[in-house]
Amino acid sequence: MSTDALLQLDDVGFSYSRHRTVLQDVTASFAAGSVTAISGPSGCGKSTLLNILGLLLRVESGTVKLAGRDVGGASDAERAAWRARHVGFVFQDALLDPAMTVAENLLEGLPLQRSRRSAAATMRDLLEQFGIGDLAHRPASRLSGGQGQRVALVRALLKDPTMVLADEPTGNLDDVTAEVVLSALLDFGRRPGRAAVVVTHDRRIVARADQSIELPVSRR
Repeated sequence: MSTDALLQLDDVGFSYSRHRTVLQDVTASFAAGSVTAISGPSGCGKSTLLNILGLLLRVESGTVKLAGRDVGGASDAERAAWRARHVGFVFQDALLDPAMTVAENLLEGLPLQRSRRSAAATMRDLLEQFGIGDLAHRPASRLSGGQGQRVALVRALLKDPTMVLADEPTGNLDDVTAEVVLSALLDFGRRPGRAAVVVTHDRRIVARADQSIELPVSRR
């Protein structure tokens, strides 16, 4: 595991209101070539922290650094550009367009310079890897929750990002499929220059991650 930090948080705090502080004085480093598990009780700010790491939320206190650069002053456009190039998100809700097929959902929004033929071949390989190779042309509206989660992970990996941020990626999966997904996240996160951060209640993920962060009950 590399010691080069892709992301660094120092004394980060975040509140949704004056009476609801969900994160306080969080300091953590996310190294290249590593997988980090974030756990803790419901409502402790796990998903909020993931959104901060993906630059979807701005911190109220402390600093967020990307490869050593403080991004506190970055514009919304700069943050969006970084997300588009470097982050693959896997949300609890797969956020697929129900009117489109699985393949259409996966290929839409890829960089224009990316070869569609190459992307389609990689997509097929990933779908097969996760046991849903026969679903490429199925409308997203006809997917189960577990199938949708796997499609969301394929979408994140197909983007070839620097970092995958996954929110409960095994939550709707059986044990066998969860192991396939976990192995894929571990393999990706441990590649040189990459990283994976996984919010989870799954103790198997916590046990096999390179780093584990357990958040306390949020302060209200």
